[in-house]
Amino acid sequence: MGVAYSVGEVDHLYTTFVQWSPDIYHKNHKKQWPSHYMIRDKNQNEILVVDKDIAVFNQLLSKPVDHAASNRPIITVKDSKRRLSVCSSESSELEEHEDHLEGDNVLPVLTTHSELLNDHHLQKLAAQMPARTQGYPWQLVYSTAIHGSSLKTLYRNMASLDSPVLLLVKDMYKKVFGAFCSDPFKVSKYCYGTGETFLFTFNPEFQVYRWSGENSYFVSGNFASLQLGGGGSGFGLWLDADLYHGASFSCPTFHNAPLSTHEDFIIQDVEVWTVQN
Repeated sequence: MGVAYSVGEVDHLYTTFVQWSPDIYHKNHKKQWPSHYMIRDKNQNEILVVDKDIAVFNQLLSKPVDHAASNRPIITVKDSKRRLSVCSSESSELEEHEDHLEGDNVLPVLTTHSELLNDHHLQKLAAQMPARTQGYPWQLVYSTAIHGSSLKTLYRNMASLDSPVLLLVKDMYKKVFGAFCSDPFKVSKYCYGTGETFLFTFNPEFQVYRWSGENSYFVSGNFASLQLGGGGSGFGLWLDADLYHGASFSCPTFHNAPLSTHEDFIIQDVEVWTVQN
């Protein structure tokens, strides 16, 4: 039984034959077709049925010519390498830009101007504070410049708080240091706080002293003084009732070095901030 091909397919075959056998198929010779006959399909299109060389024709027609391919631009090896280089460069620049954005710490928002905190302090401290405090504004709770030098006032301003606090001290030697406490400062017979509590100093470089696990003397307070850390010969940070005298010693709670250049110092300014979510 013969195989049916459309007229368009037959024209394609004839073009191929001319290229293969110009001595037989060209404009000065009559086409020497194999035995064939014409039929019409159900749409009345003319179909040429060929009985010979069926395998050859099927092989040719199984890979039809893609006319659109002839209009596609030819890319040389040089162009290919250049395009690959450009794409790689753009990708690298994008990755570097994303890494740069990730590396940039977003500074916390202060609801009030600080006399002690600058951008450098904010960036360093924010990176050390617990995740639960990230992304929230910092609110000033107490400041000697605003509220006067009184530990009682400091306690009173925190009476309604239920959030962590950040204590900042600046002494007469212009050194800035302090503590982050998981609980607001208050008068208590017993020590309070958690392992989130830490001491820090910017003297001369930023340094953090976290809980050593040796004891739990995080914070204790009375109307005479405020103490952070203990268990040894002195407190990690100690402030008197008038917020005028202070002291800092190495202590087992944080295994810290003295936070200022002198173990005993005169206080110039104190600020306490809280992060409320």
